[in-house]
Amino acid sequence: MSDAAVVCSNVSFAWPDDTPVFHDLSFTVPAGRTGLVAPNGSGKSTLLKLIAGELRPATGSVTVTGRLGHLRQSLPLSADLTVAEVLDVAGIIRAIDAVESGDVDERHFTTIGDDWDIEERTRAQLDRLGLTGLTLDRSLSTLSGGQIVSLGLAAQLLKRPDVLLLDEPTNNLDARARHQLYDVLTDFTGCLLLVSHDRALLDRMQSIAELDAGELRFHGGNFTAYQEAVRAEQEVAEKNVRNAEQELKREKREMQQARERAERRQSNAARNLKNAGLPRIFAGTMKRGAQESAGRAGQTHAARVSEARARLDEAGRALREEQRLALDLPDTQVPAGRNLFLGEGLQVRHAGRPVFADHGVDLSIRGPERIALTGPNGAGKSTLLCLVTGELAPDGGEIRRSDGRIAYLSQRLDLLDLDRTVAENFAAFAPERPEAERMNLLARFLFRGARAHLPVGVLSGGERLRATLACVLCAEPAPQLLLLDEPTNNLDLVSAGQLESALNSYRGAFLVVSHDERFLAEIGVNRWLRLADGGLEEGAAPAV
Repeated sequence: MSDAAVVCSNVSFAWPDDTPVFHDLSFTVPAGRTGLVAPNGSGKSTLLKLIAGELRPATGSVTVTGRLGHLRQSLPLSADLTVAEVLDVAGIIRAIDAVESGDVDERHFTTIGDDWDIEERTRAQLDRLGLTGLTLDRSLSTLSGGQIVSLGLAAQLLKRPDVLLLDEPTNNLDARARHQLYDVLTDFTGCLLLVSHDRALLDRMQSIAELDAGELRFHGGNFTAYQEAVRAEQEVAEKNVRNAEQELKREKREMQQARERAERRQSNAARNLKNAGLPRIFAGTMKRGAQESAGRAGQTHAARVSEARARLDEAGRALREEQRLALDLPDTQVPAGRNLFLGEGLQVRHAGRPVFADHGVDLSIRGPERIALTGPNGAGKSTLLCLVTGELAPDGGEIRRSDGRIAYLSQRLDLLDLDRTVAENFAAFAPERPEAERMNLLARFLFRGARAHLPVGVLSGGERLRATLACVLCAEPAPQLLLLDEPTNNLDLVSAGQLESALNSYRGAFLVVSHDERFLAEIGVNRWLRLADGGLEEGAAPAV
């Protein structure tokens, strides 16, 4: 429907501890494709939840025109659910089967409504999103993270929404699945509001909404056009700052020169009055007049300096700050020849079916190797990481690990206690470090002051990743092998750069699963593995 829209009027929202998120926020998102961008922790996911009605604003109102669909950043799905249950079509299919078997109970017709073609529509939607061959009775426990994300999107599209809210929809998707999602969203004709760090997807948007300092600014065009506009704004802002700095220096210099001139005039006037032999009352009157004149001139120059300083402050506020992690992690260093992991003929079975080829897969990790593991969704990449860390025992094959610690960051970022603060979690991982040293290290991961004492459960995806990295990389003993499963999920571009900085400071070995080729190029990957069709093969770096 062409009039599908989202309207927020004077919306304010704060967390239960009174931490403010939005104050008096007003905007309208019309029909069309809009990308929502902002640094992690700015409230993007919170804003989508307010629009979806999952959170209630303290003041103001949210109006959605049309039927709503909402794909969350983290899908709260149980592993024992079936595909049909996730798609919310199981009840309709059972009702159709009952009617076709002769049961004409009115409740079946109520359940079915206008969805007599639900199986055909479901199959078509799954096919469009690359889930061809996925049976409706299949369990979620047998699906990859990328397949589950695509399934979640299919569930929302089956609702035939007029307004569609998507929070990081390309998380865990391989290249093919991403392009299928791009095509599906390009065909969407309602009101789409999308949060993503995927630059290719953002370039398919028709406008970009930037959430900054609790305000929403709209930019016409795609993400590339938005970046160019921001770059031009920053060039102007930097020029204004330079001009304001020069103006402040000039006003300070003129004020100092005026003060020195006034002091010379007073000194000369005092000598002249003495030499002139005027009565004391006349001399005093002239002296006071000179002092008052100098005082007025001084006040004028002081006001000009104050105004110049205010203009500099205003110009400085237009500059954008991009914080970078500054790390040095010598404790993670691993000798070049050390064998960290060796697996031969590794095999795992899910629901009785082998994940890998009949002969299994072989994997060795030595020294400070930087390994990228690629392959399509469902190939078994996360399963292989679980074998390396020991979280999963193989059904076949042999494993040998070194004595060094292995740290694993899963897609779920579930390593930390959500109810404890960042500082409390860090203390649990590094209890022998003095508190002052721990706080200093947390500051390097951008948790300064009160930020270090926030519960992990209220952090954004990017902030939670930084907190997890701090606990993992600075733990005792330091990890010699780091396993990362889709680490750039939920990260804005600044946070992705922060992760790159952390990994470039890490001196041990890592094995990373990622479909983000730009990210892999930035972290110095020197070995490429591809898992596909049950086999693990050495490969070459892709062209970026």
